Order: sequence, then C-alpha cells, then structure tokens
Amino acid sequence: MKRRSHVTAKHTLLTDTWTARVEALETAVGRFVADEPLTNDCQVAFFEIARDRHLHVNVTHRHPTRTVRGWAGPARLPDGFVHNRRFEEAPLDQIVRSVRKMVDAERIRERRSS
Repeated sequence: MKRRSHVTAKHTLLTDTWTARVEALETAVGRFVADEPLTNDCQVAFFEIARDRHLHVNVTHRHPTRTVRGWAGPARLPDGFVHNRRFEEAPLDQIVRSVRKMVDAERIRERRSS
C-alpha cells in the first residue's frame, strides 16, 4: 500500500500583528491534503523576524521541487529542500493561493548515480 503524503504547519510569531491571519493560514494548510493528495511530504513554517513587518513563510519538502514564481530557493537542509517567501500587504486568500502553489510544486525526480 502506498503511503499517503502529508503537510504540516507551524509558526513562530514575535508580535500579534500576524496572529489571526496565521491561524487562518494554518487552517487552510490543514485542508490542502483533503482537497488533493500530495506527492511530496512538506512542512510550512510561518514566522516573523525582529524589526521586519513581513510575514515570512518557508515550505520545506522532503524531496526537491520546481521553484514557484515569487518564491526563493531551494536550499538544501537536513530535513529536505526549502523555498521561502515573505508577505506584507497581500490579502489572506492571495497568501493561501501562493502557499498552496508552493506546497503543490512539481517534484523533481532525483537521478540515481550508477
């Protein structure tokens, strides 16, 4: 039986500026798998950086993916491959769509060395 992929979300916020929107974003991320099965496990992290008004978002996939427009990366980490983006004034539904596109990014099949 094939294992079903999953997505998780977490946050580290320094202020209350993004709290309500991040809670809504985490709820939306939780529905991504229910809407359509994923092909690549991933974790979405929402966070703030001191003295920076932006919401920062990292999407880390277990396997490499294509880069989605507007996202930087990938960088290789011990847990996988991370892409990141920041948001300032974007409406919530636009942020959800952008995160969804990165979560759904096409997996790149790694070549096996012979």
